[in-house]
Amino acid sequence: MKKLFVKTYGCQMNVYDSARMADLLAGVGYTPVLAPEDADMVILNTCHIREKAAEKVYSELGKLKELKQAKAQAGAPMLIAVAGCVAQAEGAEMIRRQSAVDIVVGPQSYHRLPEMIAKIARGAGHTLETDFPAEDKFDSLPEERSTTGPSAFLTVQEGCDKFCTFCVVPYTRGPEYSRPAAQIVEEARRLADKGVREITLLGQNVNAYRGPGPDGKSWSLARLLHELADIDGIERLRYTTSHPRDMDDDLIEAHGEIEKLMPYLHLPVQSGSDRILAAMNRQHTAREYLDLVARIRNVCPDLALSSDFIVGFPGETDQDFDATLALMRDVNYAAAFSFKYSPRPGTPASAAAKQIPEDVKSERLQILQAVLIEQQIKFNRACVDREMKVLFDRPGRKPGQVLGRSPWLQPVHVENAVHLIGQICDVHIESASSNSLKGALLRDAMRAPAEMAVH
Repeated sequence: MKKLFVKTYGCQMNVYDSARMADLLAGVGYTPVLAPEDADMVILNTCHIREKAAEKVYSELGKLKELKQAKAQAGAPMLIAVAGCVAQAEGAEMIRRQSAVDIVVGPQSYHRLPEMIAKIARGAGHTLETDFPAEDKFDSLPEERSTTGPSAFLTVQEGCDKFCTFCVVPYTRGPEYSRPAAQIVEEARRLADKGVREITLLGQNVNAYRGPGPDGKSWSLARLLHELADIDGIERLRYTTSHPRDMDDDLIEAHGEIEKLMPYLHLPVQSGSDRILAAMNRQHTAREYLDLVARIRNVCPDLALSSDFIVGFPGETDQDFDATLALMRDVNYAAAFSFKYSPRPGTPASAAAKQIPEDVKSERLQILQAVLIEQQIKFNRACVDREMKVLFDRPGRKPGQVLGRSPWLQPVHVENAVHLIGQICDVHIESASSNSLKGALLRDAMRAPAEMAVH
């Protein structure tokens, strides 16, 4: 058996893709290892969202080049592949800049890795594949998946047609594509057979899902969720990441109808200023977003919300930033991701006038994050003395400790319960920090969790 090491950067979709690449290459004789020093092949599965993403990849490649040379001298050749969004964006430039790279493959083409490896073996030199054959990819992936616990990601949709002016996804992941519903349901059934209890549906714009159904009609994400909820063994469903413009009525209603759909929604807004939202091409206003949140909470009163925020977008004034803070206080988030705006090459915003000075962006980010941390702490403290169902999925750092997730996605630590990994148990929450909860196992596993007020 040959040895494979995969390093994953960025989003949950990359985590899913990395696992599927490992599954794919297992069919041609590769088994996973935990360190590049032990590998015959190294894959860097990259993300282009963060600032200086490409530079970080090149820095990592410099280290791998030295390792590759050392292994070659010892008679142990090693292949280096770069996959994901940086690979898609950089393409041939990456091979030109770093001679140690053997394979560059975009996120829609990694199903061709065995063929690309074969070309290298035949002495074909570097290989590059950055097309967008999403249909080919999912049809070519092996049916069997490796699983590492009771929770799993399942990609249902890829690409984006929204073209937010700050975002590279439409250029690196391509147009929106939805997998056939039957294919997704079958993959979910196989996961359930392997002991998976919780599935998170993934997509760059997951609630834009419009996949062909076995009945010949186009299925919405809500229709798919209803079908997945009927699978024996699957007890929890989640989905991410959503766009406010694609929260249809049936998906909103699903939050009140599907018991297995967890009361947690990641709904990025980016800004609370209508002027900045228009400049971002977000296609909604702050009031429309707030009205949407109210509608979802009306059908799911215990819903917890998280979001994404960008501060310092080109042209953002103090008044625009104040509008963002006002929206945050109106919504009252349980968690959020926040970033300083950084230009992504090729996006419209990167060439916009009135770029904001770095010190102003840093100051605004500090203010915004202070509000978000305050809200997160408040949400977590509201859980103390309550009972909730926790899915235990891994050992904790301390001996005998186990870590799980609440319905609201908070990490929950419990002592002396490692034997319960893979199970959903009732837990009494004893204390809370800014990032996690600590609880004790209840003896009566049939007790229902108390309702939570999150707004």
